[in-house]
Amino acid sequence: MSVRTDQDLLVAVAGGDRGALRELHDRHVVWVTARLRRRCSDGDAVADAVQDTFVAVWKSAGRWDGRGEPAAWIWGIAIRRLIGVLRIRARWGRSRAAVARTEPDVVIAAEDQVLIGVEHGDLAGALRTLSPELRAVVQATVLDGLTTREAACLLGIPSGTVKTRMMRARTELRGALA
Repeated sequence: MSVRTDQDLLVAVAGGDRGALRELHDRHVVWVTARLRRRCSDGDAVADAVQDTFVAVWKSAGRWDGRGEPAAWIWGIAIRRLIGVLRIRARWGRSRAAVARTEPDVVIAAEDQVLIGVEHGDLAGALRTLSPELRAVVQATVLDGLTTREAACLLGIPSGTVKTRMMRARTELRGALA
């Protein structure tokens, strides 16, 4: 029996194959969870984001365009899901504080607040102007904290290409944020 690639699994998931989703989940859930835990200390928020990630993979596998590594595509979904979970929790925390006139019992770490700002602040607009290739390198190296070698492995490109794309991305971001 041959082992299906991530690309094959995503195509199968897009066709409604639940077994393929299970296989894709089993293959990626550990590293997705570990990387999200590096971004957020709230285990419940991470668990919610991981679950939401694979629900989104199920629903949107047909929109994967076949370019790049499926792992990078899944990671993009995961980090956006984490930001969404944190945003909702912060909103609920403010609501409870307003009703009870106390401080919310949900404390969002500074890094989590930065991630929310990256997704919705001025930097978000600047990041959206980057090509998908440049944005993927910025996300992997800056937002995820991966080394050049790790980013190259994740994105399926040479280390030198990661460095070159990062240089181009910095230049474009400086222009967009000036």
